[in-house]
Amino acid sequence: MINRIVCMKFQPQHVEDFKQLFDERKEKIKNSPGCHGVKLLQDIHDTTLFFTYSFWESEDDLNNYRHSAFFAATWKKTKAMMDGKAKAWSTNIENEAS
Repeated sequence: MINRIVCMKFQPQHVEDFKQLFDERKEKIKNSPGCHGVKLLQDIHDTTLFFTYSFWESEDDLNNYRHSAFFAATWKKTKAMMDGKAKAWSTNIENEAS
């Protein structure tokens, strides 16, 4: 299982636009082959700072999604609203308490 974390900072005037875009597209992301879910997190102090947290069966599934036309169209719209570059990490859970 791959956990993908993407950190993005948005121009203040586009925060609500981005939330709407995510809401419109989250089901299609979640239903992508190999995706086990996606969450949108917003920083509690800097409301222009967001993180997407998605769960993928494999790195191949993640990469297939990242190379899709749907991702390209979504990312183009997202980047136009951002303030700076995104940062992304692909991680494995090393340890956890439940």
